[in-house]
This record gives sequence, structure tokens and C-alpha cells, in this order.
Amino acid sequence: MGKFAEYVKMAIQNIMANKGRSFLTMLGIIIGIASVIAIVSIGEGTTNQMNEEVNDVGAGQIYIYCSTDAEQADEYITEEDVEAIRKLEGVEGISIASTLMGDVVTGKGNFSLYLTADTQDAQIINNVDMKRGKFFTEGDVSEGRNVCVISDTDARRLFGTDDVVGMQVDVTCYEMTKTYTIMGVSTQKENGTFVSYTYEGAPVTMTVPYTSVEDMAEGMDTFYSITVQANKQMDSQEISQRVVNLLEQRHASSGKDYFQVQNFQDVLKLMNDMMGIVTAFISFVAGISLLVGGIGVMNIMLVSVTERTREIGIRKSLGAKTSSIMMQFLAESAILTVIGGIVGIILGIAAGFGICSVISSTQGMTITPGISPTVIIGATLFSCAVGLFFGIYPARKAAKLSPIEALRRN
Repeated sequence: MGKFAEYVKMAIQNIMANKGRSFLTMLGIIIGIASVIAIVSIGEGTTNQMNEEVNDVGAGQIYIYCSTDAEQADEYITEEDVEAIRKLEGVEGISIASTLMGDVVTGKGNFSLYLTADTQDAQIINNVDMKRGKFFTEGDVSEGRNVCVISDTDARRLFGTDDVVGMQVDVTCYEMTKTYTIMGVSTQKENGTFVSYTYEGAPVTMTVPYTSVEDMAEGMDTFYSITVQANKQMDSQEISQRVVNLLEQRHASSGKDYFQVQNFQDVLKLMNDMMGIVTAFISFVAGISLLVGGIGVMNIMLVSVTERTREIGIRKSLGAKTSSIMMQFLAESAILTVIGGIVGIILGIAAGFGICSVISSTQGMTITPGISPTVIIGATLFSCAVGLFFGIYPARKAAKLSPIEALRRN
């Protein structure tokens, strides 16, 4: 232990005696470690934010749709199917979300319109926050009442104010005009991670009971697809299988694959896997600088061996063992890379917070870097391994010098 401490002391003295050269030697290691940690932390932070926002909207959602074979057999999901599915354990709501194109005219002008025909469960599935009034109810759907819900943004576009509960609006779809009463105003969601929900000239969107538009368009009592909201505490895979089994039983289509499933968790996993691949690839590219830094360490250590040839000869002539000489140079290269690794870790964490702060302030979102202890420990161990690996050759060269040949050099 005493000898090891002596090797470390001698290594530190030599590093301090050549501060500029030592810093330049460590620079490649610092940049490599900092780049990897910054990229991984930003990638983790972005993934976490993405998962949080997507989960806020779609956690537990199951998308059920009819296959081509079902369409050819004229087998679609019916209103009776929807009611039967709603009674299954673990099912909290069902959305059918059929959209009709139309127009709406107010004192503010003529606007194009997306008329979304849905069930009362649309509020749960779309995570709708009500600002004024309320969402339409099961009774509104069963009675086919002409009521609607619009966002506060669209309300201001149509009327100049979002205090519009109770007002009526004339809607025209497929050459049929109906008067709808606004019973609720929702809070418009903006500045999501991926897109903004509105843009200049975007159509106005209204959500209405699907039963209120059955006379506007054909086929509104059968559905190509539905979205099922499963209990978030339960296994959505199991619930999706129950739904498919029920539909196959009701349509006598067992084994025909009429009804297909797209589980939200599968989509989220695919997105996370893609983000992980991108982050890993960029980290790998950044990590190449570690290799360059390691070569720099080896190069400087070879120069150091050349400069200290006479010193090595004197030490060996006085009885220093080959292993002692080798350990001295290995300790020096290891210390260089460890210090570089520590500085790189600090700079990488700082860069991660700094870049995430800039992204958050410019993009209107909150991204917190995902600082992983595993990555930090891995980076430290890797920097040590780089120092030892690239220090072996110079150390062996120094240790194998002949004392006589070494003393002959100036």
C-alpha cells in the first residue's frame, strides 16, 4: 500500500510539473465524457417528458378497429357492441370519434368546421378540462340532443368571448343545417411536445353526441373503430383481449381476425425504443472522442518516457524493479484520465441542465435532464479503463528499458 501511495505521489508531481501538457492530454477525455453524459441526460429528460405528456392523454387506451376482412363481410362495430363492451370489467369509457366536415356561420364570419360525433366518454378519453359549463351526458346521447362542446379558443374565434354557454350556433354538414346549443367550453391544450393544436385558419372543432348527427350522414350507427379507456391500474393487454373476445362472440367471427387491436402501451414502448436507439447512436458517436482522448494519453505518455529515459535508467540501476517502473507510468496515465473523467462528468451534468433549460424556455415545455447514476459510474469506470489500456504500452516500454542504454541518453 505504501509503494502504491508513492507511485501516485510521483505521478501527481509529474502531472503538476507539466500543467499545460497534462490539461491538453485530458481534454479529449473531458470532451468525450461530458458529451456522452449531456446527450444521455437530455435524451432521458426528453423521453420522460414525452412519456408524461403522452400518458396524460393516452394511458390505458386501446384502439380497436375492423380489418379488411371485416369490411368485406360487412361486419362493423355496432351501438349494441359499444354498450356491451362498456359493461366489461376494467372498461371505463368508449369513444367512437367520427368526424364530419361542415361550416358554421356567426357574426364573426364563416368558418370551416370539424364536427366530432362522439359518446359522453370522450371527456374521459381525451382528458378534457372544462372551463365553463359541462360536457354532454349519457342522457344527451341517448336522446340525440343537439348540444355541443367547444374549446375556449374556438369560442373566442366564433363569438369574441369564451362566455358562450347557452348560446346557439347553426351548423351545416352535407347540405343539412342544424342548430346546436353550446353547453360546455373546454380549455384548449397548447404547446405540446410534438405539435400545437391550433394554427392560423384551422377549422373550428365541435364535439356533439353521435346520435345527433345520424340523420346528417349514413352509417353513423356503426363504427369502423373505437377507442376503449381501460382502468390504468389494470393490465390493458388483458382488457383488450376481453374486448376482442366479446366482439368475436357477438359477430360469430372467432378465428377470422375481424377485429384488430393497437394497444397504447405498445405504441409508447415503440416510441421509447426509437428514442433509446437515437440517444445510443449519438452517444456512440460522441464516445469516439474518448478513443481519440485515449490515443492522446498514450502519445503524451510515450513523450514522457522519452523525456525521462535517464531518470528511468538511474532508478533501475539503483534496484528499482520492472514492475515498479511500469506501475509508476500506469498510475500517471490513470490519474490523468480519472481527473479528466471527473471534470467531464461535472461539465456534462452542467451542459445537460443548461441545454434542457434553453429548450424549455424556447419551446414552452419543461424538460428536466435525466441524470443517471449508472451512466456517471459507467463513465468514471470507462475513463479509468481508457487510462489503463492506453497507458500499458508506454509503461511497458519504460519498464523494459535497459539501465545501461538509458544512462547513455542525455
